Amino acid sequence: MAVTGRFVALVAFGVVPIVVFGVLTGDAAPAFVGWLALAVVLGILDLVLAGSPRQLTVQRQLPARVRLGESATSTLLLTNRGGRRVRGLVRDAWQPSAGAPSTRLSVDIPSAERRSVSLTLTPFRRGERRVSQVTVRSFGPLGLLARQATLNSAGHLRVLPAFNSRKHLPSRIARLRELDGATSVMVRGQGTEFDSLREYVRGDDVRSIDWRATARRGDVMIRTWRPERDRRVVIVTDSGRTSAARIDDEPRIDTAFESALLLAALATRAGDRIDYLAYDRRVRGRVQGATGPELLSRLVDAMALIDPELIETDWDAVPGQVRQITSQRALVVLQTSIDAPGAAHGLLAILPQLTRRHTVVVTSVIDPATLEATHDRGSREAVYRAASAERSLLDIERVSAAIRQLGAEVVTGSPETLPPALADAYIALKASGRL
Repeated sequence: MAVTGRFVALVAFGVVPIVVFGVLTGDAAPAFVGWLALAVVLGILDLVLAGSPRQLTVQRQLPARVRLGESATSTLLLTNRGGRRVRGLVRDAWQPSAGAPSTRLSVDIPSAERRSVSLTLTPFRRGERRVSQVTVRSFGPLGLLARQATLNSAGHLRVLPAFNSRKHLPSRIARLRELDGATSVMVRGQGTEFDSLREYVRGDDVRSIDWRATARRGDVMIRTWRPERDRRVVIVTDSGRTSAARIDDEPRIDTAFESALLLAALATRAGDRIDYLAYDRRVRGRVQGATGPELLSRLVDAMALIDPELIETDWDAVPGQVRQITSQRALVVLQTSIDAPGAAHGLLAILPQLTRRHTVVVTSVIDPATLEATHDRGSREAVYRAASAERSLLDIERVSAAIRQLGAEVVTGSPETLPPALADAYIALKASGRL
């Protein structure tokens, strides 16, 4: 049973005059008792006439997935199996991160009828958003008292990464088509596949001349090449403590997901095989053997459930994890943080094991606020802030230089620029024949 504001107001409206009258006359007890009895009788009558919320059955309609930043509609179908109309409120008990503007909805359900109520959810965090119960409060005709019951109605909504970087995909696919021979642009070099023969034209690389074909045809013929297909790309996301830091109001790990999704979408269009691993001291997510549309579907499903762990990453185990995925030469992309030399020590220690066998690219997000701080020298505080920012950038450059010395490439950028920068690095590797 729930006491409403109307009931409280009714009692107060009657009690206050009686108390005043009692102070003046010295005898207010009979009137007070009579008024209170009337209020109680009206409340009980109102409660008896209220429809029973326990006579409701609840069915939930909810999409299984939604991208971060987009909206989904949760619909409750309420069927009144009781003999009285149910008028009142329904509270759908979603957790706050589900992004419901209001969880209390008005209902009016006649006996033996069904009504639907809908709630728009706009989640602001990745992961599983869950709900297990619905609370119904049914008011009587006077609105003085209400019956209340909590009904089970489980539901869950998986919030996937936003993948805002997909806007960069068409332009990068166009560049891949040029590389792949869909236009007249062809490449040659180590790691490329022979495509066809054509006549020599002024400006062609003389190293591409096929002398046997030239002797047979009587014209100078050159070989054209295209990037190899079916290469292996292994993406490893560091899910340790450094991935929890927020840059531009976005966790580092979310920027890593954006970069991985864009690279995966691009590489699968190029015919390469993508494997994904999220790791700190144990595997937090793994996707292997998927291609085409299934690849992105499995990737976003896996990424949705991965949250940073506040522990140091065990970099010594990463080469072994890569060996479990593939024994072939591959492009290994390590997504981590390189803004602190101490934190990067474990990464630098294992790089020789990886670069000896694979092409390695290390990616790291840089805070744009750090870059902006280096240009502000207008006050004493700004000068100190600029000096600190310069020191931070110097640390990043020192770690980047050490990574390059060990044979790996480095790609850095802000949360907005890092995903396309990684895609450009992949295309450059393809063009140079290193992949």
